[in-house]
Amino acid sequence: MSLKFPHEACAQRLLEGLHEIELPLSEEIQARLLDYLELMDKWNQAYNLTAIRKPLEMVDKHLLDSLSLLPHIKDVPLLDVGAGAGLPGLVIAIVRPAVEVTLVDAVAKKVQFMQHAIRTLHLPNARAIHSRIENLSGQYPQITSRAFASLADFVSLTRPLLSPGGTWLAMKGQIPQPELHTLPAWVKVTATPELRVPVALGERHLILLTDQDTP
Repeated sequence: MSLKFPHEACAQRLLEGLHEIELPLSEEIQARLLDYLELMDKWNQAYNLTAIRKPLEMVDKHLLDSLSLLPHIKDVPLLDVGAGAGLPGLVIAIVRPAVEVTLVDAVAKKVQFMQHAIRTLHLPNARAIHSRIENLSGQYPQITSRAFASLADFVSLTRPLLSPGGTWLAMKGQIPQPELHTLPAWVKVTATPELRVPVALGERHLILLTDQDTP
């Protein structure tokens, strides 16, 4: 028997977390984020969308972690690869309606969930595609990933999809020095800012990269 979604407790945890990371969001946006989380929790009881099962833990490790990316996102199209249940792409689409977000994953059930969430939450700026990265077309000025692959695999697989002058945004824990050393010669690391997340999540960094061989 499924447990009732602890809406009030999650709303309080989200509000506390937003204060902690100093990110003011309207009550309407907070409510939409919680609607998304409740959908994820409901589907997670039948499908393995995420290994995190406790809604309060999801607030920290899914919502607040994804929100930490916002200061680094521009109002231009974004591709989220290996998006899973829509993280961080759907969170960005909810909070930043000016950003056109394309989410791609190779697991059909996860894409079905994202498409359901996009319809239910009325997100005209988001679309979810069931595909392997190698089969995807188009070009994007921003490409992000939260837990897709090593940095070398991430940039190599998505290189044809990055617009000239575009940026890769890879979310990591500690700065992955061994991964940085194995990057192709055509990749330039432009910054490694620390992300503002709740203390409970520990160290989180964003690795910003560009393709040196394109204008």
